[in-house]
Amino acid sequence: MIRVGDAYYLASTTMHFCPGCALLRSYDLIHWEWCGHLYDALDDTDARALRSGQNCYGKGMWAPSLRWHDGEFFVCFAVVDKGETRIYHTKDIENGPWTLITLKGLYHDPSLFFDDDGKAYIVYGNSTIHLTELNKELTAPQPGGLNRVIAQSGQMKTLGYEGSHFYKIDGTYYLFTIHSLPDRWRRVESCFASDSLTGEFTGGIVFNDDLGFHGQGVAQGGIVDTPDGRWYAIFFQDHGAVGRIPVLLPMAWEKGMPVIGHDGKAPKEAVNLTTRPGYAYAPLASSDAFESASLNTMWEWNHLPDAALWQTGNGALTLSTGRTDKELTDARNTLTVRCTHPVTEVTVHLDGSGLNPGDRAGLCALQYPWHAAALRRAEDGYHLSLLKKAENGEAVVVDIPASESADLKAVFDFTDMRDTVAYYYQDGGEWRSLGEPQRVVFDLKHFAGVRAGLFCYATEAPGGSAVFSRFDYRVKE
Repeated sequence: MIRVGDAYYLASTTMHFCPGCALLRSYDLIHWEWCGHLYDALDDTDARALRSGQNCYGKGMWAPSLRWHDGEFFVCFAVVDKGETRIYHTKDIENGPWTLITLKGLYHDPSLFFDDDGKAYIVYGNSTIHLTELNKELTAPQPGGLNRVIAQSGQMKTLGYEGSHFYKIDGTYYLFTIHSLPDRWRRVESCFASDSLTGEFTGGIVFNDDLGFHGQGVAQGGIVDTPDGRWYAIFFQDHGAVGRIPVLLPMAWEKGMPVIGHDGKAPKEAVNLTTRPGYAYAPLASSDAFESASLNTMWEWNHLPDAALWQTGNGALTLSTGRTDKELTDARNTLTVRCTHPVTEVTVHLDGSGLNPGDRAGLCALQYPWHAAALRRAEDGYHLSLLKKAENGEAVVVDIPASESADLKAVFDFTDMRDTVAYYYQDGGEWRSLGEPQRVVFDLKHFAGVRAGLFCYATEAPGGSAVFSRFDYRVKE
């Protein structure tokens, strides 16, 4: 997270989803809106495109570092499955274009840093945190340049130092890291400071609070100042199946070290310090009538899509099949949107008249394991089914006769880590349950919060299609 003028920008991990590296903008640190995505695709590989039995779940891009230097924006992140690090830069974060620099080697949770003399460094690591000077091209370590360990957690039962964020403030260098308490699982934030890049970095835990939420600590993220000189941190908190939620924390400086929160606690309210009163933020997720030939920025494909098998516009999204798949997470062109805490409700109208026998289309909860409300076409006609992940593909939990179209609803309830999704179908103007509510989780196989998704895949023969319309997205307290 950075500030340029009175605008704040934030870069967020998107793992295997495309387009990737979410970029957000705010003028008050409370409300955020889409700025766009950094890239449409990292690479067109079998794993990124769900081809040849390969996938990129839980991999792709991790932990972006966003910086503003010498009139340009820089984003640096590790590409886990390729064992490399990428740096993109542009003068216009909202419109690009972005220029790619490939930094050889995997720099875990990197923090890109430019010193006052223009030299560039990368701070990275897990348990052992390294500081490495880069060459002017940012393509490799500088021969003979500074390369040292600046912090080391040693062997930990749970999580050692990682998630580095590195700054120079009023002549002092600061390293912020996340780790767990040594005696139990709980994320905490530490900060270490030095008056030089070659000196000793000293410090320790600077924030240890869970907002009274299941022992889930608030830690890892960036710090930023406001135009009037106040300081804030935005860390995250694990919230079960919905994923990681940003937490805004006031910050002050005492004796050259950060003091975060109020009396060591995260406040539950924030003061709006906007420089643009009355500014109207576009929602991060919203309903979609599919009127445009391009997708709303909120949508991200599960892996790289096949452009020949989807189209949108004139009030509909059409997903077609080009091959057969065994289950939902094998299928290409599943279109996803992030869920929002505490309760997200999505509905959609599905026209399945173009489905072939063996096709499934509908509304899913994308995670591991997955669930879905699906319109299935079989030899004996159409069925509405509650599908879920099974050992050898999919399992049919509920199955009822249906017509060739359906209105489907999914209600994701993350309240106090309830973490369920309930599916419904419309019958005679009334919503009826499609089976019992299903459990959803945050699983490291995907390493992302559960998402609502629209899908269509074939199990017997390709060539079918499904048409989605009237997508409605609501957040309920």
